[in-house]
Amino acid sequence: MNKVVLLLTIFLMTIQFFQIDQPKSYAQIRENVKVYEVEKGDTLFNIAVRSGISELELKQANFKKTDHIVPGEKLIIPEKKITDHEQDLLARLVHAEAKGEPYAGKIAVALVVLNRVKSDKFPDTIQEVIYEERQFEPVENGSINQPANEESKKAVKEAIALEGQDNGSLFFFNPEKTNSKWLRTRTVTTVIGNHRFAK
Repeated sequence: MNKVVLLLTIFLMTIQFFQIDQPKSYAQIRENVKVYEVEKGDTLFNIAVRSGISELELKQANFKKTDHIVPGEKLIIPEKKITDHEQDLLARLVHAEAKGEPYAGKIAVALVVLNRVKSDKFPDTIQEVIYEERQFEPVENGSINQPANEESKKAVKEAIALEGQDNGSLFFFNPEKTNSKWLRTRTVTTVIGNHRFAK
């Protein structure tokens, strides 16, 4: 009889322990996760743009196989991988490199940098990619130091959201302004405005 009472007491204490401690640990986990409630008119893409993350990351974090979302649905927002400083630097490069080019061309220039960061042929950060020797003319001539306009900032945000969904371009050039034979050997992925994009 004493064994039964002892076992019952241990069992009840164990249940009580989990009832007290589990919500605390659950609350701590929840505090580190940003949750967004979907509003009317939202899309995964525009939520990704506003959050500074890729749409693919957003879908993966929420186990989404389609783009379907509904108002009131709660989405986990992954942590940003790109700092505000890196975003500003990328916008300044886009502003300098793609001034006068179509908006789609500005997005494509930003995607080249993001693709290089992911490639094992280039450095691992946005800053290192941009400042790699003899890669971008605005670094050489100092125009990288000029502030970006709003269109370039917006293009960078959209490029971040589109990361992983483009054609994988690693280079861009204006055939009227470069004599590089090597660039002309690369596979052209698209042409936007005066720029050829290639990999």
